[in-house]
Amino acid sequence: MSGSQPAFRDRPEAVGTSAPELSIVVPVYNEEGSVGPLHEQLSAVLGRLAKTSEILFVDDGSTDATLARLEEIAARDGRVRLISFRRNFGKAAALSVGFREARGATIITLDGDLQDDPEEIPSFLETLAQGYDVVSGWKRRRHDPLSKRAPSRLFNWVTARVTGLALHDFNCGFKAYRAEAARTIRVYGEQHRYIPVLADRLGFRVGEKEVRHRPRQHGASKYGTARFVNGFLDLLTVMFLNTSQRNPLHVFGRLGVLFLIAGLAINLYMAGIWLIEGALRVRPMLIFGVILVILGIQFVSMGLLAEMIASVHRGGEVYPERRRIPDGEGTGRGGTA
Repeated sequence: MSGSQPAFRDRPEAVGTSAPELSIVVPVYNEEGSVGPLHEQLSAVLGRLAKTSEILFVDDGSTDATLARLEEIAARDGRVRLISFRRNFGKAAALSVGFREARGATIITLDGDLQDDPEEIPSFLETLAQGYDVVSGWKRRRHDPLSKRAPSRLFNWVTARVTGLALHDFNCGFKAYRAEAARTIRVYGEQHRYIPVLADRLGFRVGEKEVRHRPRQHGASKYGTARFVNGFLDLLTVMFLNTSQRNPLHVFGRLGVLFLIAGLAINLYMAGIWLIEGALRVRPMLIFGVILVILGIQFVSMGLLAEMIASVHRGGEVYPERRRIPDGEGTGRGGTA
């Protein structure tokens, strides 16, 4: 197996043939002191639910004893499945694999640092049953230092204004999904922060629920200040891709046509001056007009190239369905073009 692929410590076939109703997906990275207590708390909550369930830990290339602790837990609890990456690929990769491998009709995700309280799971299920496809947690009272809370509030405020999705906490890892929504959303890089935005853009109904946030008991935060810079860059990526991926020529072409019109207008004006004065002199306005024409041609060319690239991938696009007649099956299935 190549180094870019995850190592599967347990396969779905080993758990049984019947799919559980509920999947708990927990991405972890260097949380050796937290995974044991978290498993105990999850087991206590799931034991009170009238649902069959599984717990899927996705170890994102931990370098401490996290994997060994998880292997011990999986050995004594048949509901636990474990996927371990060969190296650290990031939370988005862990969630992507978790969504793909989870077998439940409902999927709950939470962080492995014990700051999310598993006792919230029943209320997440109740909120999801109100007709939502994705329910995002809101850590209203965060037990984190001000150096993390203040940038996070700014980040959430900007994201809500830019995307038009009225949520208070986009980055909370505690979320509930209908399986069809989780498996339709595609995340990579650090776009896990924008899962609610991606779901909303695909037509899924997104809700929010206030959750308790607990102080960290073991280990240290894995995210530094760079995550906020990366977060805003990913926001630009998400917004751009969601507005341009279907017709990239419309985005680049409009800019190109705008530059072309402005450049040609300036050049026509300078040509008129040339005819009147009988001499053509190099002026800043003339240079500016020529530059605008060149930029316009480049943007239109970029749009055409983007259309060629997009046309290769359009055959695999997924369009979530609400209902299909005459088979009358469930909601939210994905159809491909």
